[in-house]
Amino acid sequence: MSPWLTIVGIGEDGALGAEARAAIDRADLIVGGARHLALVEATAERRVWPSPMLPLVDEIVAGPRDRKIIVLASGDPMLHGVGATFASRLEAGDYRVIPQVSAFSLACARLGWPQAEVALVSAVGRPLDLMRPAVQPGRRLVIYGAVAAEVAGLLTRMGYGDSGLTLLEHLGGPAEARRDGIARHWADPTADLALVAVTCLADAGTRPLPTLAGLPDEAFESDGQMTKREVRAATLARLVPLPGQLLWDVGAGTGTIGVEWSRAHPSCRAIAIERRPDRVQRIAGNAKALGVPLLRVVEGELPGALEGLPAPDAIFIGGGIGTEGLVALCWAALQPGGRLVANVVTVGGEATLADWQQRLGGELTRISVSRARAVGGMLGWKSLAPVTQWAVVKP
Repeated sequence: MSPWLTIVGIGEDGALGAEARAAIDRADLIVGGARHLALVEATAERRVWPSPMLPLVDEIVAGPRDRKIIVLASGDPMLHGVGATFASRLEAGDYRVIPQVSAFSLACARLGWPQAEVALVSAVGRPLDLMRPAVQPGRRLVIYGAVAAEVAGLLTRMGYGDSGLTLLEHLGGPAEARRDGIARHWADPTADLALVAVTCLADAGTRPLPTLAGLPDEAFESDGQMTKREVRAATLARLVPLPGQLLWDVGAGTGTIGVEWSRAHPSCRAIAIERRPDRVQRIAGNAKALGVPLLRVVEGELPGALEGLPAPDAIFIGGGIGTEGLVALCWAALQPGGRLVANVVTVGGEATLADWQQRLGGELTRISVSRARAVGGMLGWKSLAPVTQWAVVKP
């Protein structure tokens, strides 16, 4: 049987290939934005996307499948488009996708940028702060759904005010337009969402932040309760951030582990669990400032705050290791092949880790770090509190 849903990409000029045209001619219902619907001639019933659009997506997915439904989308529907939304809710045999050239492809073609060397960031219905991890010296970005003045302002605040900015509007259509400028001097008042291209250039004195684990401690706002840089890097190495996987950051404190996990890949997800309201706010602020504003923060006492959370692929226990039932609950929740890492600095905590290592296996490691500090007019070594770490993989 042929799919009941066809997702058709359409460009600014409204041009459609024979396959897309034939599908539209057979349609019983066509759904799309008002602009897209105006470009298509057809006798089928029409519905304009509401705002928000997800209720209509859910209605289509749950509705009868005895009609031919067309969904119109800009460019390539599977590149940060509605096609990906339907794909997450349907079986592959339920739908087909007929793409057009994406706005990303057109932008790279206009600018002469090899696509494989350009980072694509979608701010469509999402915080613009998501672009932060991609902003690095010399890197080229294409940003969907952003206001150019807001991109320019964020770049300037990040210390990248000298970055080149290009606003590309109505790509592939008769009204296509381009404007170029420098972030710190951007004066275009246009507030419409558009495609913005950026050539990142750091200001003198700007300290780039990598996506590898081990950000400087001063990159985080903290009350002192945080996993220090050297230990954090070793901890993330044991947790093994993988695309699409979920971390529980238990007893999150400042949120450093959850934030760095989330920065490892745009699809990495994290939930930070913290009992103190002031630290909950601080974690959210750090997540926003470091480009992972979608990090979820749960306020509550352990272990009760963990109940009902989605099953994790990795768990870090940075606080509360002595809480009755905590380790057992975390181990039960962890997915097969998942990693559990716990750090402690007290003798009592060490005893707890030793006990669990005897029960579940894994490795115990003592991490000692010393930093050179001024002693009079010279340098001497100042030791940080040694950290005992337990790392184990669930069979």
